[in-house]
Amino acid sequence: MIEVSAFKSVPPFAQGLVRDLRVRWALEEAGLGYAQHLLGDGEKDGADYRAWQPFGQVPAYEEDGLRLFESGAIVLHIAERPEAGDTLLPADPAARARAIQWMFAALNTIEPQIQNLAAIDLFFASEDWARARRPGAQEMVRSRLATLAARLGDKDWLDDDRFTAGDLLMATVLRILRHTDLVAEAGLAAYLARCEARPPFDRALQAQMAVFEP
Repeated sequence: MIEVSAFKSVPPFAQGLVRDLRVRWALEEAGLGYAQHLLGDGEKDGADYRAWQPFGQVPAYEEDGLRLFESGAIVLHIAERPEAGDTLLPADPAARARAIQWMFAALNTIEPQIQNLAAIDLFFASEDWARARRPGAQEMVRSRLATLAARLGDKDWLDDDRFTAGDLLMATVLRILRHTDLVAEAGLAAYLARCEARPPFDRALQAQMAVFEP
């Protein structure tokens, strides 16, 4: 049985964005069932959970004794499982390598800049240093999104004319900007909507949001 950790509660602005969504989505795309390991207040700092996820974050993943942390690593593991077939990674070696390339681009090139801006907006907006820093942070996000949009061009997906794990991670990163208009301004709204229109995404989102219902 696959088990995925998730928080029992998060602030409203984070609901639908917590990174266990990425793993839930990958499992839904691959047609794999899973159980939730829900963490209440303080549990993420307990010794048992830190032995599973040393940084106390979510998601963590367990499957037949294999324990993993970091959402990107977990999604890659799911995509490479035999049961997933070529659902998330193409069978062709070159196309597969390009899809993995986009997974890393989402997490290493795009997400850090977006998370920097989101932290300023959602946690430090009233601080003088944050107000001074925000224009530069926003400009960096705009630059990254413009490059992404140019590379996407008029294609539906990032590479190989099909949805891959690269698109999955990129979409979850772009969703962090939902409190802004930056995705639409960059011309990426249709791409994001295409990703979010996939039934496996909807099932994953509904599963995460159900946890937060009173």
